Amino acid sequence: MRGRLSAVVAIAAAGALALSACSSSKSNKPSGTSPGNNTGAVTDSKVEVFSWWTGGGEAAGLQALIADYKKKNSGVDFVNAAVAGGAGTNAKAVLQSRLKANQPPDSFQGHAGAELQDYIKAGQVEPLDDFYQQQGLDKAFPQSLRDEISYKGHIYSVPANIHRANVLWFNPQVVQKAGITSAPTSVADFIADLDKVKQTQPDVQPISVGDQWTTEHLWETVMIGDLGADGWNALWKSGANWGDPKVTQAINDFKKIMSYVPSSQYAADWQTAAKAVIDGKAAYNVMGDWAAGYFTSSVASGGLAKTAKTDFDWAAAPGTDGVYDWLSDSFTLAKGAPHPSAAKAWLAEIGSKDGQDIFNPIKGSIPARTDEDKSKYTGYLSWALDEWGKDKLVGSFYHGVVANNAWHNDIDNAEGQFLKDWNVDSFQKALVNAAQQDAD
Repeated sequence: MRGRLSAVVAIAAAGALALSACSSSKSNKPSGTSPGNNTGAVTDSKVEVFSWWTGGGEAAGLQALIADYKKKNSGVDFVNAAVAGGAGTNAKAVLQSRLKANQPPDSFQGHAGAELQDYIKAGQVEPLDDFYQQQGLDKAFPQSLRDEISYKGHIYSVPANIHRANVLWFNPQVVQKAGITSAPTSVADFIADLDKVKQTQPDVQPISVGDQWTTEHLWETVMIGDLGADGWNALWKSGANWGDPKVTQAINDFKKIMSYVPSSQYAADWQTAAKAVIDGKAAYNVMGDWAAGYFTSSVASGGLAKTAKTDFDWAAAPGTDGVYDWLSDSFTLAKGAPHPSAAKAWLAEIGSKDGQDIFNPIKGSIPARTDEDKSKYTGYLSWALDEWGKDKLVGSFYHGVVANNAWHNDIDNAEGQFLKDWNVDSFQKALVNAAQQDAD
């Protein structure tokens, strides 16, 4: 077991997407006997998988998984129903519309943890306890991870990976020109380094951000950097003190960091903001480690084909060295899935050792399983594997681990207002109110 897990929209759908529910009498039994291939007969001729993996390493990793799935299930037409929008900001709205219309995809992506509980409570996903035993996933995934993705003793999703949210990406040449010789180890040091970049290179953004979700991602890492792992985890428990002066300090630090990014320089999406670092237009960007997949994957697959430690470098987000802010992309079996046998074959692919070792090196994440082929994880991912095994772990807010959807949405709204008025007192009061109203 690699480690202990300690804690666990903005658009309207243009209309429910019609789902063609055709079945087939054709039987196509997956080949092979390794874990992930023993799903039994696949009696469906089609499967629809819903995700938000549409760009860079995530899209390339998904295509590699689809290719492997098709090899094992040659008679199944794979429908990739991915919806663009970083962190699922758009996809979740489309998915909600479909679920309300009783037109579910066969399997859909969600973040492991509290985010999935809304779907579970609404009866929109099937429990997977028997599936886990059949596939050996009850032994392949750490007990601590299975606990985090279970609800009332039942498990409802298959995690494809483990991501780290709290990563600081930077351009080595830009920071060196600013006289910065090492990555900042505290939030205060980071603010000082941002100022050095601003003073020495006025044509370079000290830090880049994208649309609103990327600023919430940044806020999360600043909060962890100032409060520490225990302080962050405590905020998501019943009776938490969101009015604490340490929270006030973290909000002020976030406001100061954001002052180095004029609103006119907010990028359209996370890829554009991250690419600014590669292009030397920005010194720093705080983003999850899916950025590593985007930076290093081929141009043909939508990546930038850059070299780690030369074109870009990384460190734990300021103040979070020794803390792993984790999240996991998981897939479900939708209640009423039109093609359940093909959907289970997809979940088997996602959960298998081969599937995880195919997908994660491309995506820029590490496997959820404990039996990975370490030789496949190089550069950033080698570092991430080591850190996962020794760091203190905290659950990501923005990426669904610690907050249910109602709580998440209330914080979304509070931060959206904060980005307009920069009123620290009002923002903190809104955070206090959200915790009181929405905490389970």
